[in-house]
Amino acid sequence: MRVRAERIMWKTAEQQGPVVLLVEDDEDLRELTAQMLEMRGFVVLSAKDPVSALMACRVHDGSIDVLLTDLGLPGVSGGELSRSAAAVRPGMKVVYVSGVPEEIAIKRGLIKAGSPFISKPYTADVLAGTLRTVLAQTSPTPNW
Repeated sequence: MRVRAERIMWKTAEQQGPVVLLVEDDEDLRELTAQMLEMRGFVVLSAKDPVSALMACRVHDGSIDVLLTDLGLPGVSGGELSRSAAAVRPGMKVVYVSGVPEEIAIKRGLIKAGSPFISKPYTADVLAGTLRTVLAQTSPTPNW
């Protein structure tokens, strides 16, 4: 499926739904999440790590509406990734995902209170609903 995900990066004319840059280091979870989103009308760009995610931000020809990132990534946190990605794509919104409870993520300084957050494990409906809610908000400024 990696080839398929890379092909999506370059198909801008055929995109129908909001574009999500999914960053998840667990391959199985990344694939499952991408399938959940695609079945609900999202276009998914998949990245396995922060380096791949930033490359996608730089080279993807179309818009990227929202960054969906795990907080626990190799090398940097999802919060650090979102700040770097915002420098490349300032209008992109951010939703964080983690197996760490939200209160602990806030306490550790990984995210600010009020940041869009989804706890693992999540359902496809919770995932899509949260993304649609965030995309419906008018402010393009991430809440770190």
